[in-house]
Amino acid sequence: MKFLPVFIFSALLLFPIPTQAQAAPSQYATTVSADDYSGMYTFVKDGEFVQVTIEGGKVSGFISRFGDSDTDKGTFLDQFFKSGKSEGAQLSFTTESIHGVWFTFEGAFSRGPGKTGDEEGYYVLRGTLTRSSTDAGKKITSQERAVEFRSFPRDAPAR
Repeated sequence: MKFLPVFIFSALLLFPIPTQAQAAPSQYATTVSADDYSGMYTFVKDGEFVQVTIEGGKVSGFISRFGDSDTDKGTFLDQFFKSGKSEGAQLSFTTESIHGVWFTFEGAFSRGPGKTGDEEGYYVLRGTLTRSSTDAGKKITSQERAVEFRSFPRDAPAR
């Protein structure tokens, strides 16, 4: 009977019991590359959007929105990113100023309700959007709000 504990110990060395701390095999892993988050997302109002492009951690893009000041009310404006940063699912950017208005964003990507990339909301970008503006007296005012931007459907691959 003394060989039974040795046998069990040897079997444990050959066939270790998986623990929760062990990583899933790579064939089952569901990690997402930050580059996969690139695409168009809804913006504040219907008809507006934000284009985000992430390539190797470098972020570029722009916001297409309707102007809301006296000089550009109703005009479609493209505000390009002045700076941007991506680390994993985290994203931050600041736009160029147009007519004294610029935006900063800090947030993160996550999976949304869309079942495939061909559906709206496959990814969701949640965070804080700050709209800053400068008046004629060079006074800066900022308005911060929580936002959720949904990804637009991606084109289905050609068959």
